[in-house]
Amino acid sequence: MPTFFRPFLAPLLLSLTAASAHAAQLTTLETRWLNAAAPVLGYAKTLNLPIDVIVQPKAGPNDVPLAMGFKDGRCKLVLSMRGNPNAETVLADVPDARRDVLIEAMTAHEVGHCWRYAQGSWHLLPAGFTEAGQEFADNPELLEMSKQMRQTRREEGFSDLVALAWTQQRHPDQYAHVYAWMRKVRDDQPTAHGSHDTRAWLELAPRGSAFAADTGPFEQATVLWRKGLLTLE
Repeated sequence: MPTFFRPFLAPLLLSLTAASAHAAQLTTLETRWLNAAAPVLGYAKTLNLPIDVIVQPKAGPNDVPLAMGFKDGRCKLVLSMRGNPNAETVLADVPDARRDVLIEAMTAHEVGHCWRYAQGSWHLLPAGFTEAGQEFADNPELLEMSKQMRQTRREEGFSDLVALAWTQQRHPDQYAHVYAWMRKVRDDQPTAHGSHDTRAWLELAPRGSAFAADTGPFEQATVLWRKGLLTLE
């Protein structure tokens, strides 16, 4: 569930009601993902988050099926399904009846990125936090890569918590299922402390009761995200 950064080549640009308005132009798989994503996108619309939904006519060699990018002050939720083997395999081990809730959680994760971007907080630590420690390297490019990795890891941690908070609010009976799948995805990362190693945050929310009630998913995620930062920064 990484963030998407590259130019968009001749995409199909959809509205937030894309699944119904443009069904004839979408594949069956794209339609299913957009239908599963619709509750999250509908919620984002009520918050006036600047999201465009884009369907790539052909996936690139390194594209993931669903990703978020930013361009011209707007968020771009990008589906890269056509010609992408990962689109068929990402949920291959999940029973068909239990896939939609995972797609919904993945969408919430990506919208979490957009919320941070719209807040002007992208790659920024919250007030009161500073970078801990100091890294040294003869190669300045290595230092920059390390910095970018830390920044990406923080954003991924925040958005994983948004996905879980959303699930707890909308599908509490499915929380354990979503959590176990997300935890496996993160446990399978090839490098500990890599850009997508969000386990420090996932460990704070093994059960839905970890999230405070009566607030929105972004606010709920922020509380636990700050706690996770305390152990890392």
